[in-house]
Amino acid sequence: MRKTANKTATKAAQQLDQLLARIALDHLFIETLATRNSDSLDFHDVSVWGVKSALVAAYQAGLAAGQSAAAKATDQPIQQQAA
Repeated sequence: MRKTANKTATKAAQQLDQLLARIALDHLFIETLATRNSDSLDFHDVSVWGVKSALVAAYQAGLAAGQSAAAKATDQPIQQQAA
């Protein structure tokens, strides 16, 4: 059971990293979120409207994930614990 939980957590972390990278690219024009140990590569000038757009996209992604999780939770039958 523990290995399955670790795989699930790892997959979720990878999906989150991909989502954040996509938002950074689409809204802030940042090609990677990887640290490259160079000020010219790791620090970016971004517009306030780009930051706002990225924050809205992240908020909407979180909202959609929460709604999806809630829908899955209501679709699954409640398991009763043995007394």
